[in-house]
Amino acid sequence: MKYVLVSGGVISGIGKGVIASSTGLLLQTTGLKVSAIKIDPYMNIDAGTMAPTEHGECFVLDDGGEVDLDLGNYERYMNVTLTKEHNITTGKIYQHVINRERKGEYLGKTVQVVPHITDAIQDWIERVARIPIDDSGEEPEVCIIELGGTVGDIESAPFIEAMRQLRRRAGKGNFLQIHVSLIPVINGEQKTKPTQAAIREARSSGLAPDLIACRCSEALSAVTINKIAMFCQVEPEDVVQVVDVRLTYRVPLLLENQRLLSLLSSILQLDQVVIPQQLSSKGQNTWSRWKTLVHAATTLHDEVKVTLVGKYTTLHDSYLSVTKSLEHSAMHCGRRLVLEWVDSSDLELETAKSNPASYHKAWAVVCTADGIIVPGGFGTRGTEGMIAAANWARTRKVPYLGICLGMQIAVIEFARNVCGLTEATSEEFSSEPDKLTSPVVMFMPEIDKKTMGGNMRLGIRPTVFQDGTEWSKLRELYGQPEQILERHRHRYEINNKYVEKLEEAGLPFIGRDTAGERMEIIELKDHPWFVGVQFHPEYLSRVLKPSKPYLGFIAAACGSLDRLLDANRKGVAMQNHFTNHIASELDRMKLTNGEGAAETTA
Repeated sequence: MKYVLVSGGVISGIGKGVIASSTGLLLQTTGLKVSAIKIDPYMNIDAGTMAPTEHGECFVLDDGGEVDLDLGNYERYMNVTLTKEHNITTGKIYQHVINRERKGEYLGKTVQVVPHITDAIQDWIERVARIPIDDSGEEPEVCIIELGGTVGDIESAPFIEAMRQLRRRAGKGNFLQIHVSLIPVINGEQKTKPTQAAIREARSSGLAPDLIACRCSEALSAVTINKIAMFCQVEPEDVVQVVDVRLTYRVPLLLENQRLLSLLSSILQLDQVVIPQQLSSKGQNTWSRWKTLVHAATTLHDEVKVTLVGKYTTLHDSYLSVTKSLEHSAMHCGRRLVLEWVDSSDLELETAKSNPASYHKAWAVVCTADGIIVPGGFGTRGTEGMIAAANWARTRKVPYLGICLGMQIAVIEFARNVCGLTEATSEEFSSEPDKLTSPVVMFMPEIDKKTMGGNMRLGIRPTVFQDGTEWSKLRELYGQPEQILERHRHRYEINNKYVEKLEEAGLPFIGRDTAGERMEIIELKDHPWFVGVQFHPEYLSRVLKPSKPYLGFIAAACGSLDRLLDANRKGVAMQNHFTNHIASELDRMKLTNGEGAAETTA
């Protein structure tokens, strides 16, 4: 097993996840099977109970694991299916060691951070790194390990020591460290002191970075690169620049242009790994498709304006998978995504009284949107604003996509304004749910109300399309299957007592669970695109394979849904249509303006 450790210094949130994912993708293009592990040094067992506005979104895996958002990056870039054990936290490790101690497995020894905690970390990594995670069903050959936080933090100390020991345990030629640092620009001068200090801190902790990935707003000068190399004890070619880009999907191309694969191969002796021709060809094909799509996306001029109406808009990472899914679909539809953020509370009448400027500004954004999306969330705050946005989309024929809570919001809106249930609401929105007159959304009966962590309906589950729903645009995008598999994360659901009344009024539940008891999908028949799903399709969206609900939503917002459906019927990917169009345009530019103009555009 080859290990690539990605650590960070200077500041947190520096982009280690994207660099780790991009490194994994580049290794995959050679035909290698690559896994990824994220280490989070917080005491929580998982990310399930943390507020999105504090830590970003909680990403959900097939097995129901509630994990750090960076695992979503790994899955999107590398097209793999990870497990909850691929996310290591301090809480998990200590719980594991304490459980072993309680069972007497340490034979009366004094249990200490070294060696028991550090050994547990290494054992965990070695075991999980070998879990097959792609469609080959075979053990990976390389494992990317991202160390969260910043080197030097107190909580990271046991993991840093474990990584120092893992390098020795793995042996020469089997371990490489990439340290990500920041190069700020002050008064026009690129400053290297923060990076020097970060590398010095890493070395004093026992880590020895082989490569330094420098985050920077502009290309580094030769003087800056040589200064970093000299003071950080690496060669100039070992200093990799990661310049700010509009599309993060360009980062793998930036790294490839700086011969990152060659550097990895040399240090990890990857030329000694035997790669079957089939996997090598598959990797080359993936890389070709990736580059074609990204180059096409960078030339797009036509826009699609989407308004996200949510509760956690103060931190955009709260909806990271949602925004990435919108990007994937926009690229495949040949449009540049313009995403507008609206705090749902600003759409409510209370805001109109207290802050009319915010109220009118928010409604201006909603009213001018090509499409409106209401994603998941918890609690009552801002829900009336979401209901108002759903009403606007339904009555004004604006494409709408409701995810989890967003679907429940659409049902509540329909119940109030079409079915005449003016008091329709969710039990989640009331402190006295037993007294509600029209609880069209209810707490799932089997869920424990006292325990918070890991007690929702989680993970991948089947949704069955109902008979007579062949007219559904969403079902057609999926290829008219009888059932689909999508990931879930919710503890509230549609109340079956109201389903018949809602359907009679014109809101069909076209998808249900295998027992037919849980409502999974709604879709209005006489609307350009009004779809709500109880599951979270963003968790399975990939750069090269967008989520169907998101793809249909964006296509409807672009006015190209009919073309997408027609291409889908013919078995032709929309991606091929648009990227081929872009390629022909670039060829035309080369003939008209010369090679240089086309290269500049690309």
